[in-house]
Amino acid sequence: MRFLKEGLDSFEPHQVLELLLFYSIPRKDTNELAHKLLERYGSLSGVFDADIKDIVKIPGIGENTAFLLNLIPHLARRYHNDKWGPKPELNSSSKAGNYAISLFAGRNYEAFFIICLDAQNRVNYSELVHEGTINEAPVYPRLLVEAAIRHKANSVILAHNHPGGTLNPSRADMEATKTICTALESISIKVIDHIIVCGDKYYSFAENGKLEQLKLQNKNA
Repeated sequence: MRFLKEGLDSFEPHQVLELLLFYSIPRKDTNELAHKLLERYGSLSGVFDADIKDIVKIPGIGENTAFLLNLIPHLARRYHNDKWGPKPELNSSSKAGNYAISLFAGRNYEAFFIICLDAQNRVNYSELVHEGTINEAPVYPRLLVEAAIRHKANSVILAHNHPGGTLNPSRADMEATKTICTALESISIKVIDHIIVCGDKYYSFAENGKLEQLKLQNKNA
């Protein structure tokens, strides 16, 4: 098999899809179907991010095939996150940022995580506490406090994503961070960073001096 000899790097996008489709649609030439998928969704990532209900509308695509294609980004996320090991030490903004990127890989919707750390800045647990934009549905501090206590956090890192948007924090991001810092620090749990992820890039509140600025505003309020 060509993949075993060369890997996927030499494959064209439609050939990657053909390889995948072969395992869900055996004994059929899947070249035409692979091209149809790319024409409809524009790219490999577009195909993998497409809604299952939309994919099955394409002639020749059954539920099993749609499920397989939709599964790819979720597998990629689990793979990248698993590479960090069970209790990675996040002792720098760059490590925190790259760890957060692994949490959001393949998510094309907005989500909010609280990363609970022990006294050595090792991850106790990363909990998804909210899905949806901060503007549309606020991240309730009570949920974050409960998660931090439940996972015995000594300190926490907040993380959310801007899929298809900009890395820069919005006014809502800033206000939410201030509120969450106040809530958590009232029970002696320190917020050491807030990471915004956009694709394979991140913005660190701590790295850019925003976190201390917001905490100072809270003290002076």
